[in-house]
Amino acid sequence: MQSLFTTLAYYTPSSAYTHSSSYAQQGMGHYDGFTLIGIGLIILCTLLGVIVQNRMMASMRQFSATPAPFSGADVAHAMLQANGIHDVRVISTQGQLTDHYNPANRTVNLSEDVYNVRSVAAMAVAAHECGHAIQHAQAYPWLSLRSQLVPLVSIGSKFGQFVLILGLILLGMGSGATVAWFGLLLFGTTTVFAFVTLPVEFDASRRALAWLNSSGMADRAMHGQAQTALRWAAMTYVSAALSSLAMLVYYALMILGRSNDRH
Repeated sequence: MQSLFTTLAYYTPSSAYTHSSSYAQQGMGHYDGFTLIGIGLIILCTLLGVIVQNRMMASMRQFSATPAPFSGADVAHAMLQANGIHDVRVISTQGQLTDHYNPANRTVNLSEDVYNVRSVAAMAVAAHECGHAIQHAQAYPWLSLRSQLVPLVSIGSKFGQFVLILGLILLGMGSGATVAWFGLLLFGTTTVFAFVTLPVEFDASRRALAWLNSSGMADRAMHGQAQTALRWAAMTYVSAALSSLAMLVYYALMILGRSNDRH
């Protein structure tokens, strides 16, 4: 966060400081108004992200301590078999919150606390990751789209911000805004990816909860607890998407502001 505000301060135009008397007479300049809106959005989304992350971690801690009759590995094996998926392996991986489905090698990777532990959280997380495996097997459109976006997003995440800042520097030196807008386009691929991820994650949770209910592996109380845990986990993706959008809007407003300053 410190580096973010350092960047913001660096690219705040000198007119904000050298023409304060003009602003006092005419009101806040275009760029300053744009800057405040962008910074406000970023701060708001950051606070939302912190709240959601804390609630998610709290729910996971609570339901990780709530005993259940099956481990994450038990649920994963049973759910895959019930859906006719026999070519996906369930493996244990080190770390916390490292659970994921890898479509490249067709593995459901469960952290040790999920793979081995019999808790409501472990059952919910394992079922969610198997939901992704089922999406893959059924060629779920949003998952396919997300996979297709990966190469483009890789380029955008590596070069987007660099090109964008270069464009802002050139714009400040009197050049056109073409480079800055191109950088914003590259940077925006990560925002598109974040929003495409949302239906993928919500659908995986929907599949997980439906299967836990229909299979009888979770009773009504456990089903409600699993739903709460997965809801807060999904909300972390929502807050991440909004934060990415806020950054995109901030940079767009910055380009517009600098363009207005030139005129």
